[in-house]
Amino acid sequence: MPGERSTTQRTKTGRVSSNKMNKTVVVEVELVTRHRLYGRTLRRTRSFKAHDETNRCEIGDTVLIAESRPISKDKHWVVQQILRRGTGEPVEIQDVPGEA
Repeated sequence: MPGERSTTQRTKTGRVSSNKMNKTVVVEVELVTRHRLYGRTLRRTRSFKAHDETNRCEIGDTVLIAESRPISKDKHWVVQQILRRGTGEPVEIQDVPGEA
């Protein structure tokens, strides 16, 4: 019927890019498509704020998020499970002196 929503819960898999907020993580979901005309592979990235009740997620973790009721202004997703642990903070590359 026109007014009804699907009963299946929408889920996405992405990588945690920030965990600085309390009980909230920012998850980046990457969509890989091909350009309609040129055929080039395009990578589109979207960020979602997800609720992490126990603050267990670390930067770099691969997580499964599920759509939920609105928890705050920007937060409409909940972390369901951590699929794979990441490596933590990205390491900045230092310049080597003497090379030019």
